[in-house]
Amino acid sequence: MPAPTKTARRGLLVASAVLSSLALTVPVAHAAPRPSPSTSPSATPPADMSKVGGELLGRPGTQVNLAGGAPVLPKDLSARSWIVADAESGDVLAAHNAHWRLAPASTMKMLFADTVLPRFPKTTEHKVAVSDLAGVGAGSSVVGIKENETYSVHDLWLGVFLASGNDAVHVLSAMNGGVEKTVREMNEHAEELQALDTHVVSPDGYDAPGQVSSAYDLTLFARSGLQKKDFREYCSTVTTKFPGATKKSKGKSVRGSFEIQNTNRLLRGDSDISVYPGIAGVKNGYTTNAGHTFTGVAERDGRVLLVTVMNPGKQEHNEVYKESARLLDWGFQAAGKVQPVGELVAPKSAQAGAGTAGEAGGAKGAEKSAKPAVGASAAGGSGGVGVALGIAAGVLALLGAGAFLVNRRWPLPDLVRRRGRS
Repeated sequence: MPAPTKTARRGLLVASAVLSSLALTVPVAHAAPRPSPSTSPSATPPADMSKVGGELLGRPGTQVNLAGGAPVLPKDLSARSWIVADAESGDVLAAHNAHWRLAPASTMKMLFADTVLPRFPKTTEHKVAVSDLAGVGAGSSVVGIKENETYSVHDLWLGVFLASGNDAVHVLSAMNGGVEKTVREMNEHAEELQALDTHVVSPDGYDAPGQVSSAYDLTLFARSGLQKKDFREYCSTVTTKFPGATKKSKGKSVRGSFEIQNTNRLLRGDSDISVYPGIAGVKNGYTTNAGHTFTGVAERDGRVLLVTVMNPGKQEHNEVYKESARLLDWGFQAAGKVQPVGELVAPKSAQAGAGTAGEAGGAKGAEKSAKPAVGASAAGGSGGVGVALGIAAGVLALLGAGAFLVNRRWPLPDLVRRRGRS
């Protein structure tokens, strides 16, 4: 059966930020060899990288095809690797070393969430055992989970996304059958998504020999995860209350809470950077080997863009967010004025005609809502970004060789409304 044409992809749109990678596929035969556990990135990109998504994406250096009237790329971009893509069509607008295998840091948590989040309803509660926290790396970012305390799955995912808590990742991995099983499933899911630059060693993204991904793959993970309502909720929540330790007060057991904030500076803002207009997630990270990494999604005038930036060379405060913001600004100005240099490929199951993944808690199939719905932010949370959470993903129709169309266009309403923020 002939491959679907690009017109078969144009109806694609995310429910709250992006409909996952259901773009025109590229044969896996064009991929570079899978990374081995001994893989470690060099100081310069290899001359021959994966060509998944298009020939140009496998070339080192910056790839962009400016048409008449298109703005030039931002100056002084220092990241080792980056990519800007249209989340609706899957078109890659520009890229720099898109398939360079680099340490991903906590952006790997996007793949962890996309793999594990559907396994447990958010209301499930779990009492943390000492063994659940075994293996959390020294110096890890943690949300503050306590042994012998009970947490809901909802709490744990908020800890993963907001505080980038490796302790929460390990507890969820323990619930999922252990770290080893979870890592195996993450690698299998990466292969299903055609994220062939990725090799998972630790589910939280902590530095480990051979743990690599790429700007291209991280963008695939974000695009896939953002199909899921719960994923969208967690990655777009700015602040929330997290359960504390149980203490005795006047002879009674009392459990308090404390506030946690999202470490994504484009979502939360910081002293030298403003909240990015239209931002709706997704995940940031930092380790010694990875430097600063970030994948973000934003909407402007009905267009949704994804950006991934890995390891800026500049050491300025919040540089990864500043370069991401400049690339997003460029992408919104350049959209429709540049020729794509590649595309975000579809998962293998899309080619085989399989349906889309369900929401957390095991529900199968696409979300069924007939019109966009504006939901509330996470329970106990604040910031108003959660208005994206209730947007339905749309009803999917199967086409030809497993390509899908969304039968209507879903905008992203009020993603940047910040009620109660100063």
